[in-house]
Amino acid sequence: MRGRHPSVGEPAGLHIRVGIHAGEVESSGSDIRGVAVHEAARVMAAAGPDEILVSEITRALTASTDAPFEDRGSHELKGLSGPRHLYAYLGDA
Repeated sequence: MRGRHPSVGEPAGLHIRVGIHAGEVESSGSDIRGVAVHEAARVMAAAGPDEILVSEITRALTASTDAPFEDRGSHELKGLSGPRHLYAYLGDA
């Protein structure tokens, strides 16, 4: 299956999409909001079933690790101006 995270076994009918972005958030009681939260949601929406996508800033923050990523190119994310570069995380969960 395209984009399947390597740690996912046989399908059980439930597929997940994960989007990770790093940035400042605003908290209000038990809620969080802000552009960073919105961008993380849009990164998740761009992910395929059983895929973990991260933003360019997230990948840059992990540069000192050996975390494996695959370039997924630039994407226009709804509600955000300009293209955003996304990467698929390929490591074990």
